[in-house]
Amino acid sequence: MSLLHALDLISTFVFALVGARVAADKGLDYGGIAFVAAIASVSGGTLRNVLLGVRPIWIVDPWIIASVITAVFITLVFRRVTHVSKSLLIMDTFGLAVATISGAQLAFEMDVTWFGAIMLGVVTAVTGGLLRDLLCQIEPVLLHRETIGTSSLIGSIFFVALHQFEISQTVAVFIGGAAVVITRFVSIYFNLHLPKFTKYRIGL
Repeated sequence: MSLLHALDLISTFVFALVGARVAADKGLDYGGIAFVAAIASVSGGTLRNVLLGVRPIWIVDPWIIASVITAVFITLVFRRVTHVSKSLLIMDTFGLAVATISGAQLAFEMDVTWFGAIMLGVVTAVTGGLLRDLLCQIEPVLLHRETIGTSSLIGSIFFVALHQFEISQTVAVFIGGAAVVITRFVSIYFNLHLPKFTKYRIGL
């Protein structure tokens, strides 16, 4: 099993599990839970592959589908609703890190420019969570708090920079993933976020 394949399987399972639990928390039926889990887990990688002109991996790899089914099965069997607990947050952050590196890594394998690799790392990581929140009628976390996009961007930049300097792939993966995790947890702990647009009323 290649590193890229392993990263895709891990991120698929984690995002599917988080998606299924969020959907369960919103009271969706079994079909809705399965659908949200699938969208949350494969949409980022699918968009990445489409942009690269490659067939989505879930079409040719049954293990991806098996990862989604396993995540849904675990959610339905244990019937545990977490209300975005620490465990969900940790899993989602881990999935974010893995997906970021997976997206950037495939971009390099397809001879994409360093800038394109950074952007594809971010796209792979954040698309599923954005669609998950929209489907569950939750204000997308990506757009207003926790610096999810920023965390993914920083991790992708670290990974790509190390790759460009021909640092060991293992080291690049570890440091890039750690950058995602550290950035997100620091932003949550200290309540850091990007500046928000503020309307100013001009008096006469």
